[in-house]
Amino acid sequence: MMHIAVILRDRCQFKKCNYECRFYCPVVRMGSDAVVITESGYPRIVEDLCEGCGICVHKCPFEAVKIISLPEELTEDLVHQYSENGFRLYRLPRIHSGKVVGILGPNGIGKSTVLKILSGNLIPNLGDYNHGGSWDKVVNYFSGTVMADYFSKLIDGDVKPVLKPQYVDMIPQVFKGKVKEILKKVDVNGKMDEVAHDLKIENSLGRDVNKVSGGELQSVAIAAALLKDGDVYFFDEPSSYLDIFQRLNVARIIKDLSSKKMVFVVEHDLAIMDFIADVVHIIYGSEGAYGIVSNIRNTRNAINEYLNGYLRDENMRFRDWKIEFILHPPKRRADLPTLISWDGIEKKYPKFNLSIEHGEIRIGEVVGVVGPNATGKTTFVKILAGVIKPDAGEIDTEIKISYKPQYIKSDYDGEVEELLNSVLKERMQNKFYQAEVFHPLNIRHIMHKEVKNLSGGEMQLLAIALCLGREADLYLLDEPSAYLDSNQRMVTSKVIRRFVENTGKSALIVDHDVYFIDIIADSLMVFGGEPGIKGYGKGPFTMREGMNLFLKNVGITFRRDADTRRPRINKPDSYNDREQKRMGEYYYA
Repeated sequence: MMHIAVILRDRCQFKKCNYECRFYCPVVRMGSDAVVITESGYPRIVEDLCEGCGICVHKCPFEAVKIISLPEELTEDLVHQYSENGFRLYRLPRIHSGKVVGILGPNGIGKSTVLKILSGNLIPNLGDYNHGGSWDKVVNYFSGTVMADYFSKLIDGDVKPVLKPQYVDMIPQVFKGKVKEILKKVDVNGKMDEVAHDLKIENSLGRDVNKVSGGELQSVAIAAALLKDGDVYFFDEPSSYLDIFQRLNVARIIKDLSSKKMVFVVEHDLAIMDFIADVVHIIYGSEGAYGIVSNIRNTRNAINEYLNGYLRDENMRFRDWKIEFILHPPKRRADLPTLISWDGIEKKYPKFNLSIEHGEIRIGEVVGVVGPNATGKTTFVKILAGVIKPDAGEIDTEIKISYKPQYIKSDYDGEVEELLNSVLKERMQNKFYQAEVFHPLNIRHIMHKEVKNLSGGEMQLLAIALCLGREADLYLLDEPSAYLDSNQRMVTSKVIRRFVENTGKSALIVDHDVYFIDIIADSLMVFGGEPGIKGYGKGPFTMREGMNLFLKNVGITFRRDADTRRPRINKPDSYNDREQKRMGEYYYA
């Protein structure tokens, strides 16, 4: 076995500690400099001297040190290492023509590093972080494999890569002007109108890029990638901000592209990954420390093994708990007392009208909300939260409400710990809150980070913790799965559901991830209408009734996987798809 030592610089707070990593190190105490304090103040662990005892891991007050034992044979598979105690990537995915290759794994595990290497934006250093990478060395390292041929063509310009970036919300900071003007610059084959039609963004072409929504930005980024003339296409999280209609549409477009080009997709929505990918590589390891690219698998086996946390072929357990889909019996809503009700709500804007039929939320239930973008889901949540007032209709309530908005922004100037102590002073000392919310969401790992420096996923988890931390009768969470990886989504859904069950409170959750809704919801509200023009809301229905209504509008059916019980999208016009549509059972067959 070999030991690798990693110092997570985003957690290391050397100005606030006594260098416990050095003080308690037994090798240092015996006179060897296994831990050295650098000029910058950060500690450096000399791996050749490290005995792998792990004392520094447990003594570090900020959990910033990882000492990991890995098989010795992995030394030969090291593709890239950022620094001496930095992140390492082992192995690369295979190149496949005619198939969509999925890449599945949690955040901070190396997926973006893989895409950067395969797209030629990062030269892998093969572990030689002091001298940097060399394409000649890379080609020689992969000699005799299909990867050597791929990298040779990439260097010579015979393979043109196209990368759809992960963070599409950064586009307005880089590009200015109308959407049409931006797309024209990359439209090498004169297909802008065709691609805009396929992605249903014709109405966005004449708008300024800084005025479009997150979903429109995602579609514009995908359109820009499709319009470029490339040989291999990389789509990094193409479903973010999109509703289920748009996600399926994009998935079909990408699958069609794979018949002509090489395609790689990183995706956290497991239902969409199952639908879009032909084969999948799982990347496992330790977030921020190292990532290992698994052997290639068919999509069903890959997702099932990912949920189980165990790779059968490689005899590797990479997670000590399973993600399970439990078919809990539906609650009898009539047996639960009413918490809040509404009747005939209407809200009118100059170009959009929303109407909500009579409905109510019961005490102790989680109501899921599904439907296309721009049909009024967020508007309805804001009405319940008291952020905006309806033009007609009444809401019968005098209850306390805690609200997490869809788009999270914070101008707080300070650390996460300071914010939590100022907002949730009493809850921070509450053992239930600590055990059921704080620890499962891993908030302790960001306690000493500046709020303004948090990543999208970290900000989302903090916002969820703040929402659940407030004393309330009803918790409103708008798109809590956004920015979260598939692991975090499953954990978060269980945290919210368990919180509601254990406190007897109620929650209303808007989200587009079907797996997330499947785990979390007892009942379902369904929205529809003409996006951006008029919207309506119906329900809550039972999950069965609501899903049938919703998926009938979408035009797809789901079946349950025999091993994991997870929902799987049926192939259009397959036997299962036809039979379930005939029976009117779109989800629970």
